[in-house]
Amino acid sequence: MSDISQTITLGGGCFWCTEAVFVRVRGVTDVESGYCNGQVQRPSYEQVCTGRTGHNEVVRLTFDAAQVSLRQLLEIFFVIHDPTTMNRQGNDAGTQYRSGIYVATPEQAQEAQALIDELTKEGVFGSPIVTEVLPLANYWPAEDYHQDFFENNPNQGYCVAVAGPKVAKLRKNFATLLK
Repeated sequence: MSDISQTITLGGGCFWCTEAVFVRVRGVTDVESGYCNGQVQRPSYEQVCTGRTGHNEVVRLTFDAAQVSLRQLLEIFFVIHDPTTMNRQGNDAGTQYRSGIYVATPEQAQEAQALIDELTKEGVFGSPIVTEVLPLANYWPAEDYHQDFFENNPNQGYCVAVAGPKVAKLRKNFATLLK
């Protein structure tokens, strides 16, 4: 990796959907589904699904800032999920589906908050943005079968109904950023 490689961790609902989008973005060199900002060490998917661990389903992105900026990644993030619903994305409900940006540096937090402020001022969503911006804490990779889930299961019902449309939204709105 180059010295301009960075990581950012995003919670935008089900990690299968979020991962399916970001693996297609130019400059993103790795996408890993996982769990963060909860109290349990090494949580399982089943534990996280109870909503009692405090973890969020997230994707950890490693990206080359010379090819794609943090701002561009965050713009994609705000287009592919609803940042105005507390603890819910579509039919997925619970704290593990909350909208969150989990930062590695104070500069990332400032950039994320500046974009949220801008989107709020412009009234882009018509409702308050509830996305939390916090330092990344207690991150754990999800089980192997969750990694590359959409790529490995494109015809699975949830992938067709939920992840597929998010990928289509990426293609429509960010064609210049596709690999």
